Amino acid sequence: MFLTVFGQKGGVAKTCTSIHLACVWAQQGLSVCVVDADRNRSATAYAARGMLPFEVVPVEAAAKATRHAQVIITDGQASSHEDELKNLSAGADLVLLPTTPQARSVELTVELSSILRQMDTRHAALLVKVDSRKQRLAQEARQILEGFDVDVMQAEIPLLAAFEKAEVEGVCVSNAVDDRGRADLRRMGGWSAYCQAAVQIRDRLLAAPPDAVSA
Repeated sequence: MFLTVFGQKGGVAKTCTSIHLACVWAQQGLSVCVVDADRNRSATAYAARGMLPFEVVPVEAAAKATRHAQVIITDGQASSHEDELKNLSAGADLVLLPTTPQARSVELTVELSSILRQMDTRHAALLVKVDSRKQRLAQEARQILEGFDVDVMQAEIPLLAAFEKAEVEGVCVSNAVDDRGRADLRRMGGWSAYCQAAVQIRDRLLAAPPDAVSA
């Protein structure tokens, strides 16, 4: 399976999404490789402590590193440039577009979806950084996206400090701890949301025509 995670701009949890989906599938026993195609090398920095159950490699080393991987996730550049999107989505079974509920993020996702539709590239949006105190904002974002025929996943990734702690520690959010070294009580909500997203991604790909999805 080849998945490209593409961010319209910085701050949309693109790398967080790439890392956590990789964690889900790695824990299921699949061979996973994350390709860091972001010029900021955010995924590489996340993995620097060596605590993740999969390999993160720069895009320059992808050909060799991904040779035997069952799941390849490309953490793409934060950009709305059409050529960049075209290059990074080439060969992907699905392009995932993490989207915060904020108006500008939703607007950019609609634009990217239009481009991907013209390219006949399968894609879906994933609502991220959803504040539990502002559910109406997330509902409105979903309605707008669906109004423009954007496929929006049912899973929603909550806004949690545990994700920031996990990144600092170089671990999956399910292993995040608080400032006192105790397990973060809300971390499993974030982990469960990514587990749901992983299931929904696989369901979408299984529903695709047999020749449209890579092994």
